[in-house]
Amino acid sequence: MKKVLVFFVCLLFVQVRVMAQDIQVQPSPRQVNVTGKSMTIPVAFRLVGEQEANPHAIALLKQFLGDRLGTEGFSLYVGEKGDRAVRGAKRLIPDHPEGYYLSITDKAIMLAGNDERGTYYAVRTFMQLFHEGHLPFVRIQDYPDVRFRGVVEGFYGTPWSHEARLRQLRFYGENKLNTYIYGPKDDPFHSSPNWRKPYPAKEAARLAELVKVANENEVDFVWAIHPGLDIRWETSDRDSLMAKFEHMYDLGVRSFAVFFDDISGEGAKADRQVELLNYIDDHFVQVKPDVTPLIVCPTEYNKGWARPESGYLATIGEKLNPSVEVMWTGDRVISEITKEGVEWIREQIKRPSYIWWNFPVSDYVRDHLLLGEVYGNGKDIAGSISGFVANPMEWAE
Repeated sequence: MKKVLVFFVCLLFVQVRVMAQDIQVQPSPRQVNVTGKSMTIPVAFRLVGEQEANPHAIALLKQFLGDRLGTEGFSLYVGEKGDRAVRGAKRLIPDHPEGYYLSITDKAIMLAGNDERGTYYAVRTFMQLFHEGHLPFVRIQDYPDVRFRGVVEGFYGTPWSHEARLRQLRFYGENKLNTYIYGPKDDPFHSSPNWRKPYPAKEAARLAELVKVANENEVDFVWAIHPGLDIRWETSDRDSLMAKFEHMYDLGVRSFAVFFDDISGEGAKADRQVELLNYIDDHFVQVKPDVTPLIVCPTEYNKGWARPESGYLATIGEKLNPSVEVMWTGDRVISEITKEGVEWIREQIKRPSYIWWNFPVSDYVRDHLLLGEVYGNGKDIAGSISGFVANPMEWAE
């Protein structure tokens, strides 16, 4: 009897383990309900909702399913909340930005986003559920804790190659990261001396390709400018910056940042920075309906460098337009991010901070790689930050 019992317990363990393997998704969804075992992946799928759904999600789905898609087959419903194809799931879709509801039953598959990016993420999860010829019967509800998630290429040293950036953008899409901030310090057209000039044709074409691939992977390509080293607080330089932003907008960029980090002198004056940033926000960002909120990296970007007597952070908090995102590296330049730390800066800048996490950046120690476990970051900080981007090494992979 004991042998029989052990056998069935082991069998149950194996079945549970197999089912768990079937629903391994990265990043882990917020809520997963397994409603049965699994089914053999259908030979053919009938796509419903193609005309209304996010075109990037549809293109990805078509690429993934290939010859399995046809006019007949297992029903696969795709769309955003309110679309006819997913109307039946309206109440099940999380009411959060980028949220989605996914269900797989023996009758149909439903991929329903709260918005277009949510639909794209539902497709990404669906793709990961394919496991050894089977699909699990499952219901998933998911949405991110933090609005902006990804990478800032903001290190000193050799910038990434064009090919590396293309690979990175596809990797971000696969893993539901939605932000790439382009700000390599050694790009002369990002910083001094040529930030006032438009990119030459060859470089401009490459940036346009990056924007295109970012859009296809539902990643915001954020182009950053670093003018503080030699900026003149005159109308001519303000107009030059606005013209550069228009130039980048014409290349397809819809997300922008201004970096005032690692500077001193005239460029580091808080009141002047705020005046310029508010002008950009009022006359560029707010008048273009498809542009995301402006981002700034302040000169005092960590607690160790903050000088309350200077009034710098107080000026940022009190006078900067509330829609502008403010970046922060933590208690130091290289620092773990804690609840206490993000609450401190929130008091200063009167808004949640946008974390620029200097990990695993190695531009300050170039004789070896910085590799190891991640530790020390608070798991309770999501409600106190608006974004979280890591600053990596010059080796993109």
